[in-house]
Amino acid sequence: MFFRPPDLWLITGLPGAGKTTVARALAGRFERAAHVEGEALWQQIVAGREMPERDLEGEPERQYELVIRNQCLLARSYAEAGFAPVLDFVVVDRYHLDAYRNYLMGGRLHLVVLAPPLDVVRERDAARGGKTGERFTHLDAGIREELAGLGLWVDSAGLTVEQTVEAILDGQRAALLPDPGVTHR
Repeated sequence: MFFRPPDLWLITGLPGAGKTTVARALAGRFERAAHVEGEALWQQIVAGREMPERDLEGEPERQYELVIRNQCLLARSYAEAGFAPVLDFVVVDRYHLDAYRNYLMGGRLHLVVLAPPLDVVRERDAARGGKTGERFTHLDAGIREELAGLGLWVDSAGLTVEQTVEAILDGQRAALLPDPGVTHR
């Protein structure tokens, strides 16, 4: 009997890029899927939560990594039960992407980076009540540099949610990351 590792999806980008909306819509396209929202897990820390002011250091870094670990634990549990996990969270660098890859090893991890221009992110943020504003736009250049060449990049600026999901499904081969335990020559 042939075993196919489960497909897992990680949707990332700046706050306001549309991660949560797109992740939920993508999950809705599969027969069995679960949306595992990183921000919702961060919000579960109700006392002592520390948000990063500029860079991830100290306690905010520890909490960020805790969210990643718990998000991956939930995703593995859903995958083992036959659901396609669709995760969303801001992944700021390769180090944190590698944490996802290691925690989800054995699955087929697809990375999708939603990368609309900053002016579009600002407009979307304003439309949802200024939830994040300028607070995280400084991450854009770092994400573009750190994650360049990895996964599927989608400029969703002129796309509806459904069109973005179609672009993701059409590009799923490009989104698939190699297993970190496999050495390529």
